[in-house]
Amino acid sequence: MRTIIMNCEVCQLKELEVEHFEIREVLRCILHTIVFHRALGLVRPKDVDLELFEITYVQCGDVEVEKKIDEKIDHFISWVEKHPNKKSQICLSFYEVKSKQPSWFTNKTERLYWEQWYLNLNVTQHPKSHLGKSHHSKVVIDPGDSGASEERSSRRAAVEASLREVLFQIIKFVNEKKDHVPPISEGVIYFPYEITIPSSSDSAFGMDMIKRMLQTGHPTMLS
Repeated sequence: MRTIIMNCEVCQLKELEVEHFEIREVLRCILHTIVFHRALGLVRPKDVDLELFEITYVQCGDVEVEKKIDEKIDHFISWVEKHPNKKSQICLSFYEVKSKQPSWFTNKTERLYWEQWYLNLNVTQHPKSHLGKSHHSKVVIDPGDSGASEERSSRRAAVEASLREVLFQIIKFVNEKKDHVPPISEGVIYFPYEITIPSSSDSAFGMDMIKRMLQTGHPTMLS
């Protein structure tokens, strides 16, 4: 399948500094928010309250969408564990599938990318004694360590504020950037999309995107 990303709108989301146990909730919040705002037709919105932050976001209420996003997050967390202290990037791309003119030898399709979202995370390492028992639990602090408690509360408030900025950035983008969105096909609820995470090779993800740009031209950038 041939890939084309020319004339593709790109949104670079604000970088977030998170800890390992925050990755799942943060990524679920951002990815589901983007997919929901690009959903078509009838969806069954589902409000989700974050456990670690005072933020509520909306999912499409689609089991397959949840499964796909959770699988990618699992893969990303595995990558982070193998590459500690490295900044990382996830790309959520929307595309159309077009059939190429059939020839004697082939009848291929091509992917026309029309929008890409880059999620930038800086996963920091902190002493495990400060973390909750799982990514679903609240942060556990030694009651006697008031200094650490204040530091954790301050850091969590900063992450929450940054996450809110990202959500507002998403809403601003989808409200302002509409001309590039393809015509809606009758009966289609979701535009095709893919989620790309870093590969086992540190440079493979970046090199793959560079190769695509060299082959098809640079997309339009929006900070």
